[in-house]
Amino acid sequence: MAASSAPERVSERVVERVVIENCAIATVDAGDTEIASGHLVLAGNRIESVGAGGAPEGLANVVRRIDATGHLVTPGLVNTHHHFYQWITRGLATDHNLFDWLVALYPTWARIDEPMAYTAAQGSLAMMARGGVTTAMDHHYVFPRGSGDLSGAIIRAAREMGVRFTLARGSMDRGESDGGLPPDFAVESLDGALAATEATVREHHDASFDAMTQVAVAPCSPFSVSTELMRQGAELARRLGVRLHTHGSETVEEEKFCHELFGMGPTDYFESTGWLGEDVWMAHCVHMNDSDIAAFARTRTGVAHCPSSNARLAAGIARVPDMLAAGVPVGLGVDGTASNESGELHTELRGALLINRLGAHREAALNARQALRLGTYGGAQVLGRAAETGSLEAGKLADLVLWRMDTVAHSSIADPVTALVLGAAAPVTASFVNGRQIVENGRLLTADEDAIARSTRDEARRLATIAAQG
Repeated sequence: MAASSAPERVSERVVERVVIENCAIATVDAGDTEIASGHLVLAGNRIESVGAGGAPEGLANVVRRIDATGHLVTPGLVNTHHHFYQWITRGLATDHNLFDWLVALYPTWARIDEPMAYTAAQGSLAMMARGGVTTAMDHHYVFPRGSGDLSGAIIRAAREMGVRFTLARGSMDRGESDGGLPPDFAVESLDGALAATEATVREHHDASFDAMTQVAVAPCSPFSVSTELMRQGAELARRLGVRLHTHGSETVEEEKFCHELFGMGPTDYFESTGWLGEDVWMAHCVHMNDSDIAAFARTRTGVAHCPSSNARLAAGIARVPDMLAAGVPVGLGVDGTASNESGELHTELRGALLINRLGAHREAALNARQALRLGTYGGAQVLGRAAETGSLEAGKLADLVLWRMDTVAHSSIADPVTALVLGAAAPVTASFVNGRQIVENGRLLTADEDAIARSTRDEARRLATIAAQG
């Protein structure tokens, strides 16, 4: 009897509680429950309770109480598409479409090494985390020969920052000599890419409920990889039980490329190689017809919508309202900061709403609450983590953000969700990941932002010098 009761006493003693009170709450649960003035109780790394009014009386082991008057609390933002390494190549090729932009930048990207990848990941993660991102992902697909352990460096940066993270281990096996865009020394062989991807999954992927690091299989795009890498990559992911990610239907040029090379459009090509399914998500999906959207809905294939990048590269306006109406899971993505220099996800909430209203549905395209859902629960769906994060519900992981809404920027907007989405970028008073606070008053608690600013500047200059030398 004593042995069975001891673990309960130990567990109760070590679970520390944080109480957050007097805040507006947008839970983004299935019913879009909102609370004008309520509380949350965090117990360890979980949300213990969410409700109206003050927290329950008599809570044990309360180590901190936060008076969140004037704040809106939401789930942490979830980024579903990014290329961290591009942090050190921002501001280049600013007037190019996608293919010309890639041609201009691949010679520079092909020179990255491990210190550059680590530092660029720090910069990318810092910018997102201080702006409310609690779950990030990186699609890294450039592995120049002799460049070091790039995947390990990126994962280390995320671990140190304290952000929940998915590494989409990318790959390319179609270099210039095979009609691709990247230099040959920056691509891998088919077997090499598959072996390295499997090794990364086995070393770093954590399948547990509260995992901080997960890995997906992620060949870059139809025009930079072989059909065999697509097909065998899908088989590998399903054998290992991990998700699949790639770029899809981003530009009209890609559509033309697929028809010329494969005799079919991108969606049919993806289906022919095993790349549609509820364990798959794709970046962009700008040029989708009705049958494409129906195929994604039927298979529950997810989409990472990247409005700023799509505008920066003049790719077009994705049919997000039609995707949502059909039941396609959709989240938001920053995309690489060589095509989205700000690197912030919270500005994509506003961008998604505004850009989609320029499309066929006009003012009915998206509203503020749909935009917030894209950036939270929708992103968690796309990454396969909706059971764990993406909404504020008892039992879910304690990933949440306190946005200050009582400053001059927002105080005259009565609806806090509208203020968050359509107003200026809201200050982040606190951001919690896995129950641990990583941001306070807009500054990182887990990293030295000034040191990151210096190191990213230095690595950007070093990369530019190396690239110039050829």
